[in-house]
Amino acid sequence: MSVVALVPAAGRGVRLGLGMPKALVPVNGESLLLRAVRGLLAAGCVQHVVVAAPPDQVELVAAELAELPAAHVVPGGAERTDSVRIALDAVEQVAPDARVVLVHDAARAFTPSSVIQDVVRAVEEGAPAVIPVLPVSDTIKRVDEAGDVVATVDRSELRAVQTPQGFAIEVLREAYAAAGDIATDDAGLVERIGGKVRTVAGHPNALKITTAFDLAIAESVLVEGAPQNTGELA
Repeated sequence: MSVVALVPAAGRGVRLGLGMPKALVPVNGESLLLRAVRGLLAAGCVQHVVVAAPPDQVELVAAELAELPAAHVVPGGAERTDSVRIALDAVEQVAPDARVVLVHDAARAFTPSSVIQDVVRAVEEGAPAVIPVLPVSDTIKRVDEAGDVVATVDRSELRAVQTPQGFAIEVLREAYAAAGDIATDDAGLVERIGGKVRTVAGHPNALKITTAFDLAIAESVLVEGAPQNTGELA
């Protein structure tokens, strides 16, 4: 049975301010998207990746991933939720035997293989939904509409969520069938239908590259630890 990863990459990357889709932003000569997809496949437990690209740049994205035959590109939607739904629908053609599906942010291009493997393993062992998480290290305040502090939140039970998030494929399909609005967190959709979500340890290298500062961190610190291209993936 195949494991398929979905990568919604149709966003325009406005916050990075580089005038191109965020997924195609280069980091030391290679795009976030190429690095993310290669990283998924290099983990050794993902057989196919479906990328939802900007509808007017499907050919460009396909060319970007041409060295990875296991990557399949489809036109994405206006919102992230639309893109995931479209990519999920494409799994039936790409890998009809798939039982585990991941949803991964291209902007988390430096996610270690160990995190991907842990998520897949947990789903294969029976968890309906799995997310990688990190403890929250900052002090968190709850504020009112005027900006005044109402309370200091106990952070001991708080976690920051990363990707890839993993699902039994029928659970994710059910969650998306019930979703009626925009969602930024796929596990949250599973929670809405009463599904249990398990956590595994995330990793600091799986940070989401959203701003120019994040990009600078990736270029100066993370790129040396990124998965390298090998003949096995060519």
